[in-house]
Amino acid sequence: MIKFFKLLREDVDVVFDQDPAARSRTEVILTYAGVHAIWSHRFAHALHKRKMYFIARAISQISRFFTGVEIHPGAKIGRRFFIDHGMGVVIGETCEIGDYVTIYQGVTLGGTGKESGKRHPTLKDNVLVATGAKVLGSITIDEHSKIGAGSVVLKDVPKYSTVVGIPGNIVVKNGVKVKKNLDHHKLPDPVSEKCDMLEQKIVELQNEIKELKGDDQS
Repeated sequence: MIKFFKLLREDVDVVFDQDPAARSRTEVILTYAGVHAIWSHRFAHALHKRKMYFIARAISQISRFFTGVEIHPGAKIGRRFFIDHGMGVVIGETCEIGDYVTIYQGVTLGGTGKESGKRHPTLKDNVLVATGAKVLGSITIDEHSKIGAGSVVLKDVPKYSTVVGIPGNIVVKNGVKVKKNLDHHKLPDPVSEKCDMLEQKIVELQNEIKELKGDDQS
């Protein structure tokens, strides 16, 4: 029990490390939805491990209603986890999150389908996931890596890497740029590409019809 309350106290302490707007412990305890969501999850997870699944899930849904953060009771979350402006955060059942991890609003740590078993991401220690990023599937984001805002990550990310884009591309690894010319405004648009293909096909058909009409007249 002492260890559990120490864990809750660390959840408050990390806010002062990550958020310059935090002014007092009272303010953090009473007004920070991210802290409330984490505390609710720690309690729900303890019940989940004791196979009290319905109560655990009910607590997680009540927490979701009040905080806007949805964390499945089965997710494993380490020490000093920080959710900043957590509205819209979703963390799946088989997620595993290490220590000193930070995520921002709109982040999804989800699955890619109806697969069973380990189907959600693993985030190692000191990972940061920025606003609106989606990390999907049973992949691993290794230590000290960063996921850029709005990115969609579908593959493993090695240590000390920075990932951006849709789908996510590693642009920095061990402090060295690995891709210099990543034009985010030129991301592929499959709908536009399909329309271009159809337009080209129509032009070809029109030319064939003209040729056939020419043969008939001759």
